[in-house]
Amino acid sequence: MHCRAATIRPDNFIVGATGDWEVVIGLEVHAQVNSCTKLFSGAATAFGGQPNNQVSLIDAGMPGVLPIINEKCIEQAIRTGLGLNARINTYSVFERKNYFYPDLPQGYQISQNRYPIVGEGFVEIYVEGEVHKIGIERLHLEQDAGKSMHDTRNEYSYVDLNRSGIALMEIVSKPELHSAKQAQAYVLKLRNILRYLGTCNGDMERGNLRTDVNVSVRRPGEALGTRCEIKNLNSVRFIGKAIEAESHRQVELLEDGCKILQETRLFDPNSGYTRPMRSKEEAHDYRYFPDPDLLPLELNEAFIEGLAANLPELPDSKFKRFKKEYGLTSYDARVLVAEKRNADYFESVVGGCEGKLAANWVINDVFGRLNREGLDISSSPVSSDQLCSLLKLITEGTISGKIAKEIFETLWSEGGNPADIVSARGLAQVTDTTQIEAIVDEVIKANPMQVQKVDDNPKLLSWFVGQVMKATGGKANPRSVNKIVRKRLALN
Repeated sequence: MHCRAATIRPDNFIVGATGDWEVVIGLEVHAQVNSCTKLFSGAATAFGGQPNNQVSLIDAGMPGVLPIINEKCIEQAIRTGLGLNARINTYSVFERKNYFYPDLPQGYQISQNRYPIVGEGFVEIYVEGEVHKIGIERLHLEQDAGKSMHDTRNEYSYVDLNRSGIALMEIVSKPELHSAKQAQAYVLKLRNILRYLGTCNGDMERGNLRTDVNVSVRRPGEALGTRCEIKNLNSVRFIGKAIEAESHRQVELLEDGCKILQETRLFDPNSGYTRPMRSKEEAHDYRYFPDPDLLPLELNEAFIEGLAANLPELPDSKFKRFKKEYGLTSYDARVLVAEKRNADYFESVVGGCEGKLAANWVINDVFGRLNREGLDISSSPVSSDQLCSLLKLITEGTISGKIAKEIFETLWSEGGNPADIVSARGLAQVTDTTQIEAIVDEVIKANPMQVQKVDDNPKLLSWFVGQVMKATGGKANPRSVNKIVRKRLALN
């Protein structure tokens, strides 16, 4: 179904056939903890292993085998909570969440319900020129299930338990998002924070970051509507499309006089619509109770403070520092800190030149070229050291910006050292004013008609500068050329 008359206003309200509707969104992000071993066993967590080769006895649900908490996973959850400006709970409890799937060999999932390890926090997102503060309700630890694979040709189903028992952080937002763009920005910001912290690599293609989206609609100012949950979205693009499809579906139903059923749905990227999966479960449906094999987790403040003292610089702090320390615009700083590897690349470059110059080259030349070629910064043919050396040559006046562009192309396709390329090709900038003056005089002498027009059209100055630069193969110092041309043409 699709809302026939609905459109989205700039203020994020949906305009339906009978008036305005507000979309209310809450997200549950499942982030795989960066740890070499699982939450309650020593089995490996590496991606791509042979099916059922990374499974311990407890991961397989064998009776009589007791879980042992992985301290690394606890630390990673606490560090994530600190990065989300959240309260760390010194007392938390692991509980059994009971349900039956073929890929859940224990018949229950060890999770947290009433007493999570992390309480309320917040993140700030930037959408369409505005900063929004989005509340975090909680973060809890739980073990992942296995993976079911269905062979429709042979009518067989297979179960791979390699993921069974892998540690997940479920990060639950408050219902404070009101558009697909806000939800997408929230997930990107969350992934960015996790990557800065090193607590999750955020690789959505490998299932290391998955999102469940809760969507409801209401008339502005009214109570929350009935929500539907869209499960297991593994790309930011699909998150946006699923929210738009589901919110429009709900508006259409309500405007047709129907009720919204609380249910779990799936997004079909081929059709662009959501479809029902099952009725939505509540907490009581899972019959939570404390896991009798695991004692409550009790943390002391010194342990938490020790982890807090060793947190890395996070995106928001880096954003502010980049603006202050390097004189960057908000736009440039925001682009550069959006990925930790990008920010690290920039800081390796900026040591040799002025901040704005480095930002322009990194954003426009490096990022722009990487985007066109479908690469990320780790695959850049031009290293940060090479770009730093190139920009030093500009700053020192050895080469012009135009020549630098040519050298950049050489670095991208062939590699090498910028200084060596300049020396071998004779690309050093002409700084001898006597030589430049001679060339300027030749250009003026060859263009008397243009000289006569300068008084009436001072903009012709740039034409003369261009002719001199052309005559020198772009190697003349532009400032010197400009100064000498002005002097020869008697322009102030």
